[in-house]
Amino acid sequence: MAVQPILKMGHPNLRIQAADYPLDQLGSDAFNTLIADMRDTLTDAEGIGLAAPQIDVPFNLVIIEIPEGNSRYGALSAFGFTVLINPRIEVLDTTTAGFWEGCLSIPGLRGYVERPQSIKVCYTNDQGKTIEVQFSGFPATVVQHELDHLQGRLYIDHVKDPALMSFEAEFEPYHAEPR
Repeated sequence: MAVQPILKMGHPNLRIQAADYPLDQLGSDAFNTLIADMRDTLTDAEGIGLAAPQIDVPFNLVIIEIPEGNSRYGALSAFGFTVLINPRIEVLDTTTAGFWEGCLSIPGLRGYVERPQSIKVCYTNDQGKTIEVQFSGFPATVVQHELDHLQGRLYIDHVKDPALMSFEAEFEPYHAEPR
């Protein structure tokens, strides 16, 4: 398929609330092309999650794929390729944890964001099946970050202190936890 351009912070379409994806389109050529394009774009950008609005497709659709191993986010456990269509989130516990988040729509920057660490998400998968999954820890952060895009929000909207923003070049020497 094809790598799509990723909208960058400042593009007004990143701030629009997405519409539900029409479930009668699952399995169509357009749907399959969209999923393939999103995955190609995610892989090309070396990301771990991508929301359809980031490639200027205004639907409630997210993909996540976290390869196991070391990354710019530290050592990660694998999270297989997952398509979340029309997801709905419920916070199960308001206990938060903070991570230095990055975003393909805000290249070169990181920000420290605290988010609830126990959530439940109900969504339709790419086969049309309704799924309900609980997420905790870093995967919960990734899911919330991506679902924010569907609401027209970026991680920078959650950074409580501007001093907790950093260019990536400054992140490693000054903010990264020792590995």
